[in-house]
Amino acid sequence: MAATERFLGMKITPLTRRRLYNFRANRRGFWALWIFLLLFFVTLFAEFIANDKPILVRYDGAFYSPVLVSYPETTFGGEFPTEADYHDQVVVSLIETKGWMLWPVIPYAYDTVIKDLGRPAPSPPSARNWLGTDDQARDVLARLIYGFRISVLFGLTLTLFSTAIGVAAGAVQGYFGGLTDLLFQRFMEIWSGLPVLYLLIILASVIEPTFWWLLGLMLLFSWMSLVGVVRAEFLRARNFDYVRAARALGLSPFKIIRRHVLPNAMVATLTFMPFVLNGSITTLTSLDFLGFGLPPGSPSLGELLAQGKNNLQAPWLGLTGFIVLATMLSLLIFVGEAVRDAFDPRKNVA
Repeated sequence: MAATERFLGMKITPLTRRRLYNFRANRRGFWALWIFLLLFFVTLFAEFIANDKPILVRYDGAFYSPVLVSYPETTFGGEFPTEADYHDQVVVSLIETKGWMLWPVIPYAYDTVIKDLGRPAPSPPSARNWLGTDDQARDVLARLIYGFRISVLFGLTLTLFSTAIGVAAGAVQGYFGGLTDLLFQRFMEIWSGLPVLYLLIILASVIEPTFWWLLGLMLLFSWMSLVGVVRAEFLRARNFDYVRAARALGLSPFKIIRRHVLPNAMVATLTFMPFVLNGSITTLTSLDFLGFGLPPGSPSLGELLAQGKNNLQAPWLGLTGFIVLATMLSLLIFVGEAVRDAFDPRKNVA
């Protein structure tokens, strides 16, 4: 713990130190967090791991980075002013006569259609395509890396926004109570009764869904998952002596909520956040599986599972999607259990 304090450059309170100890004591959750962070960190650099463009090109004494910048074919002595196709043998020959190319580990992007498979798609795993190809001749491993990143980024973004709105709504309800709480509860009962899937189907037939459009639509309903927990904490704490004293001293309700009540309510919120993230990823996967999620062609775990269902003769598609999704969700569940143990008041007593 002393090394952790030196690394953070700050003094850790005894309660925080005890919580960190409890978190590390849950070995399964502790290692699950590191494994998940490692996988997520690797996928953040997906363009440098799986891409149909070289990472670095040396041509005629100059260096080029096609991963970051688009270069026309004429840059390498070709005839066309369009972007160079680095899998084209003509372009390859032009570059190799005056230089070399450094390729990613997987020389295919998530949308690269492999034209020289030599067999009908979907093709089984091979030395060239480690997890095979899908029914559109695209590399499964490349789509898996990009799909993992999109799923986690979508889940994290949705979790952060929905947590902020849910905590604010629960705080207002619990602190003021009375008519405010009653009206808000009736509104939530009506709002939660709206058929989300039907709304997605209707809107998807009118507007092509995008990442942010889908995020905004899911945010309209996902914020309610934490309202009940925060509301209960505020209802319990608003009549405590220190809250009454702060109110008697003339502090505004906003300052009382932010300084005195919210820190206690955040304990339950942080405990639930890994499970909210889990649900957000599952929601996106379900929508993609049904065809109402991200735009067609986007790398998605749900789309991979749908391909596995439609191509039973290619079991590697369904098995790959299932194993990756099950592993990711299991890691998040283990992290949630460790966070729950860390904030368990029965384990914070020295």
